[in-house]
Amino acid sequence: MSETRIPPAKDKPLFTPGPLTTSMTVKQAMLRDLGSRDFEFIRTVREIREKLLRTAGVSKESGYEAVLLQGSGTYGIEAVITCAVPRAGGKWLFVINGAYGDRMASIAGVHGIDHADLKYPENLPPVPADIDEKLRSDPAITAVAVVHCETTTGIINPIREIGEVVRRHGRTYFVDSMSAFGAVPFDFDACGIDFLVSSSNKCVEGVPGFCFVICRRESLLNTKGWSRTLCLDLLGQWQGLEKNGQFRFTPPTHALLAFNRALDELEMEGGAKGRAARYAANYRVLTDGMRRMGFEEYLPPELQGHIITSFRYPKHPRFDFEAFYSRLNDLGFVIYPGKVSNAECFRIGTIGRIFEGDMRAALRAIEQTVADMGVILPKK
Repeated sequence: MSETRIPPAKDKPLFTPGPLTTSMTVKQAMLRDLGSRDFEFIRTVREIREKLLRTAGVSKESGYEAVLLQGSGTYGIEAVITCAVPRAGGKWLFVINGAYGDRMASIAGVHGIDHADLKYPENLPPVPADIDEKLRSDPAITAVAVVHCETTTGIINPIREIGEVVRRHGRTYFVDSMSAFGAVPFDFDACGIDFLVSSSNKCVEGVPGFCFVICRRESLLNTKGWSRTLCLDLLGQWQGLEKNGQFRFTPPTHALLAFNRALDELEMEGGAKGRAARYAANYRVLTDGMRRMGFEEYLPPELQGHIITSFRYPKHPRFDFEAFYSRLNDLGFVIYPGKVSNAECFRIGTIGRIFEGDMRAALRAIEQTVADMGVILPKK
């Protein structure tokens, strides 16, 4: 029987926080079938773990480990929350300034894990002095968690300053770096991070299918007997990988092959610094163009990262987001709805395998869409 060949479709560029536009070579890396016990696949898993540590600027020799786990980034978040505090006497402090901080607190609530929440408005970063006071006043807190880039708005939180406070108090420090790792340079060791989570389909520019935890080996070993689940047991997963290089349960083989290639492309681009430079250029093109059209950002520039930007709805009676989104989609551009709780916004990402030319094309499409809708914006 002859094989039917379907011509490849041209994918729309994704201006979202993930999944993202990926390179053709990352896609092509998935066009193989490998068994989970295949020697080549086991070597691939080992390479990924080594490359992740290198990307983070740490190593096994300096006491760090990379643990791969099936599932989306939230699976990794839940794994750390349910593993990194004792079953008896453990308590989290969640530092929250957006929906993803709220999600961490929700996970702890589902598992009945004691926690305190330190909440800030979505347009403000956490204040390290507040965390210091909270830890002084509540000695029951054993661990602190914060989101690195809160993609509700795109704000970048001060993970190093918070980490210095947590380290002074001798507590465990967890950073959700889902939308920042690989494109927001930082000093892992200087931040005092015990556990960091990100996923395959964010700034490393792989495809969805698994997440990863980069952690201090000592902190990981301390979690023995603390896990509330079987599948999300980080120590158990690490022990399996160390024993024979294999996942405890069926791994997402194709996604891992793609990710290994994506890590190579990240290194070829100059690591997190090189990728940050491209994303920052995308961000500048986007914001300059949107401001010229009359759109207003939700965050002030000094708090805004180069990952994703929230824009307020225009104050014009003919603006309707669903129509705006649909028209842009028809023109071949995919943006993202807003998630801010106290303002009507939409979001545009500047990450993934996209470049300044893609941003300019998106701006032309936005300008055309606004004009077609009859929306008049105050020019700046």
